[in-house]
Amino acid sequence: MKRRTAGIAGGTVLAGFVFVVAAATGVTPFTGTGTADGNLPSPTAPSPTGHEGVVLRPVDGGADYYARFRNGLPADPSFFPIAVWFESVLDKGNVALDTAAGLNTYVELTANSDLQLVRASGMYAIPTFDSADASGFALSDEVDMWAGPGSAPWTGKYPGEGPLCVPEESKCGYTVQKERRAVAPQGSMLYANYGKGVTFWLSDEESVEFFKGIQDVVSADTYWFTDPSICAKGEGGAIVGYVRDLTQDECRLAANYGWTIERVRTLQASGNVTPIWAFVEAGHPFKDSPNAATITAPEIRAAVWSSLIHGARGVIYFNHNFGGDCISQHVLRDCGIQVRPTVAALNKQITDLAPILNAPFLDGATTATGPVDLATKLHEGTVYIFAGANKKAGGTATFHVQCGGSSAVVIDEDRTIPVVDGRFTDTFADGNAVHLYRVEGGGSCGF
Repeated sequence: MKRRTAGIAGGTVLAGFVFVVAAATGVTPFTGTGTADGNLPSPTAPSPTGHEGVVLRPVDGGADYYARFRNGLPADPSFFPIAVWFESVLDKGNVALDTAAGLNTYVELTANSDLQLVRASGMYAIPTFDSADASGFALSDEVDMWAGPGSAPWTGKYPGEGPLCVPEESKCGYTVQKERRAVAPQGSMLYANYGKGVTFWLSDEESVEFFKGIQDVVSADTYWFTDPSICAKGEGGAIVGYVRDLTQDECRLAANYGWTIERVRTLQASGNVTPIWAFVEAGHPFKDSPNAATITAPEIRAAVWSSLIHGARGVIYFNHNFGGDCISQHVLRDCGIQVRPTVAALNKQITDLAPILNAPFLDGATTATGPVDLATKLHEGTVYIFAGANKKAGGTATFHVQCGGSSAVVIDEDRTIPVVDGRFTDTFADGNAVHLYRVEGGGSCGF
């Protein structure tokens, strides 16, 4: 089984988010305070503005993106992909456990999995092999790391099976993905996951080649809470002009998962944005070492919501433990006593909010002062604000809502905050704090 790694922390203040301009060398990272427009930047072409400075922007790929593929995922706005990585589905008991946890999709499956059962159970599968019951096809995983950025011939072998490229010391990652794409079922949605190559080690020019007509849905795995080496200057701690080990507060931070979404988006051509899915660990994905850790339930929730705030169009849980107290490839089934209730509640919340997550962003409609990342959404004339802390200690944030409003209902928290003169204030207890608001009594900024 593969271990998940990769990433960088830090950035410049841009649109109220922690945002990193990835490069080989660079600037001192810091977290933003939400003092710009407070919404996710994207190269996707926006629609005309409503109120001054407010722009309606569709989700990456467009709301009906999945409808274009053979046997694709549902294009219904009430569907949001919530997946688990490399599971086995052998009987109805497996599916029952997974659906009870709020999962609806399998990304990669063992070869002996029953895809007919998956489909009959109302779930969806994106395997590495052809199947009439699949809703997509997975290309090679982390090829940017094990095959590297290059177009040399590929031997057809994978790590541990022998020489990979011809000649052996060459790089053939571009070739691998193109050959995998060539054998994919015609019309299938093609998915690929990348690792430390595209998120950190490679130059932008090298990384971009993995995004030129290769996949239809993409993710990158950066395990900020559990990776024992991601904080080091040879990995997450090396950006232009900033080469040192990250502190724990800078590194073990949910907001860095949102950075991963941003990083992948920067590698795509303007106006042609592929949907990006989040990749979040569910347990202890690395072998035991002094810096390896087990992710906690609050950290999982915060990492997922940071990704969603930054525009992730799906969520994948890495479901394998290589260390810790429960070695398993079925973490949420076998080892998830401490995290499964939170993951199940989180997945239900995402499913309930799917129409809003699939709705357009209302960029510039909300600004904030304080240690938060935020995104504003417009659904059926109502404004929603999703906000997560971007500093370890949390803090107080004040939101200015340009579309007006009398109150901000805090979703699933049974409380309401008055909006006075277009502003409301809330407290974020720590770096894992997330609050979701529905603005009542306001408008839609002219849209």
